[in-house]
Amino acid sequence: MGVTTKKLAILGSTGSIGQQVLDIVSNYSDIFSIVGLAGGRNTGLLATQIEQFHPKVVFSANRLELPNKTKMCSMEAIASDPEVDMVVVATTGKVGLAPTLAAIRAGKEIALANKEVLVMAGAIVMAEAKLHQVRILPIDSEHSAIFQCLNGKIGQVSKLILTASGGPFLHIPLTKLTDVTVDEALRHPTWKMGKKVTIDSATLMNKGMEAIEASWLFSIPLSKIEIVIHPQSIIHSLAEFVDGSVKAQLSIPDMRFAIQYALSYPERLANYRLPRIELPRLGSLTFEEIDFSMFPCLQLALEAGRKGGTYPAVLCAADEIAVELFLDKRIDFPQISQIIDKTLSLHQDKDNPTLQQILEADIWARNAALEILSKVN
Repeated sequence: MGVTTKKLAILGSTGSIGQQVLDIVSNYSDIFSIVGLAGGRNTGLLATQIEQFHPKVVFSANRLELPNKTKMCSMEAIASDPEVDMVVVATTGKVGLAPTLAAIRAGKEIALANKEVLVMAGAIVMAEAKLHQVRILPIDSEHSAIFQCLNGKIGQVSKLILTASGGPFLHIPLTKLTDVTVDEALRHPTWKMGKKVTIDSATLMNKGMEAIEASWLFSIPLSKIEIVIHPQSIIHSLAEFVDGSVKAQLSIPDMRFAIQYALSYPERLANYRLPRIELPRLGSLTFEEIDFSMFPCLQLALEAGRKGGTYPAVLCAADEIAVELFLDKRIDFPQISQIIDKTLSLHQDKDNPTLQQILEADIWARNAALEILSKVN
């Protein structure tokens, strides 16, 4: 890989994952180049990224002055640009779904960090990827770990094991979390992430979504996916094979490991800026069973995944609204799960939904969640 081999479009470049992708890219300018960037509301940071990486096409959620040679486009247009080799989907929420499908249909390799894309529409996305012979490479540390452990041998697996840190409230009963602040919920003990993902980690909603994602990515039923608490976040996931042996992937909790592996796959790039494990200094690695009564969001996610249909789309939409409400200090922490639970209970499912039905379920769930809030208040 001595010359530029991958031209990238990064959707969500101003978010936590997007910034770390660009950190990797900046170290390997002879291997990667940037064709497109899509940012959110942080136009100051996006402007800085444009100045540094000189993309041809850009999307901004807000008005932005662009250099003469840079063109403003939709995320779908960026994702399907003829010059792009790989699309990094680092957005959060449903906004990543349409550009991911556009990229797949244009034959682009996908590096996927957005959980909702597969949770909402896994059947459709994976069918399109198969049809267009597109590879989807996971950026989530858990899915990257499984991908590395399996090395293509999914048929020999008896179960997958996802690890969860447990977040900042691991041993605190839900009934005692009414008065926790947003800052406390955002104080994750091991990972540095965006606000939405950090709150989902505190509720363990992220782990339920990751289980649904893993089911689609690795063609394995949810019943064969186990979740365990691992507070140190050193072992990112494990695969148990039919002979009883188990493989695990370990690294210091730093998303750049998974990002770099997805960008460079099937190669591994030497990067001595990434932290190394020193086993004697690690001490003990511990594991615990999950007390589902303390993490109702995880239970709700797994139930939605088992039901399928439009339930996972409703789950994602209700969670997005509930987390926004918590971050805006309009609800307390336990109400996140209560709003999601009530929204799911009101939903009338559609089996084998079309993309349009999934999007309609998303809109319905957002409205329903806000209606539930108005009745509570």
